[in-house]
Amino acid sequence: MGQIIACANQKGGVGKTTTVVNLSTYLALAGDTVLVIDLDPQGNTTSGFGLDRSEINHSVYEAIIEDAKVADLIAGTGIPGLSIVPSSISLAGAEVELAPLPQRERRLARILTELVAAYDYIILDCPPSLGLLTVNALTAADAVVIPIQCEYYALEGLSQLIATINLVRNHLNPDLAIKGVVLTMYDPRTNLSAEVDAEVRKHLGRAVFETVIPRSVRLSEAPSYGLPIALYRPDSKGAEAYAALAAEMRERDGRPEPVSRAAGTAPGGSTPAVGGSSS
Repeated sequence: MGQIIACANQKGGVGKTTTVVNLSTYLALAGDTVLVIDLDPQGNTTSGFGLDRSEINHSVYEAIIEDAKVADLIAGTGIPGLSIVPSSISLAGAEVELAPLPQRERRLARILTELVAAYDYIILDCPPSLGLLTVNALTAADAVVIPIQCEYYALEGLSQLIATINLVRNHLNPDLAIKGVVLTMYDPRTNLSAEVDAEVRKHLGRAVFETVIPRSVRLSEAPSYGLPIALYRPDSKGAEAYAALAAEMRERDGRPEPVSRAAGTAPGGSTPAVGGSSS
């Protein structure tokens, strides 16, 4: 039986989509079967795997709102073992359309039941808000991964998200766990990054992953090529960090030793860019 993991933070720009794209890629390259579901109307995870949103005819919207079978909406990513249910612009109106529906908070949980046995990990990329799409993800999930940018307001946003997680536990999903907090955009040259790191670990202890994700030009560039960092610059510091994060998660979960699948190419035949530093 696989795990359903929601990647959530109501604050935008914290590295949530970057974490979903690259963590899922390295889990798949280690031999796990992974399904990513892009619940963000912006569709950055979808385009981050090289899919052209203008050419997507079917998305997770049809499953949540129109009761389509999720299995019919799955697309390839070019990474062996990794598939995606893409986002579309239709999701922008899903919050309003969900409001009058029966069991509106459980629509996603209901439709994922048929898929859990087929994957080691199902990873949900949530919108940067605490609306009904995020509540659906938290209700469906076994656990939450929380990316936090190493900046001043990080703890304030974290406290709001944990309050929401507790509400979901109390009313919708009592077994929801915090899988881990991922510190992103860490800059070792600044005192602020070190202070946020220390403060988050002080409050959450072992819930915080040991691996931190550095601020990286290569991680910022990769989405413009429609490639995860493993295909764009596998020798970069950002790639090394996400590979380490995937290994740490797999170790926590007691997963078998990685089989080291070879990376493929993005849909459409994109190839990694070359040149530049490995930062």
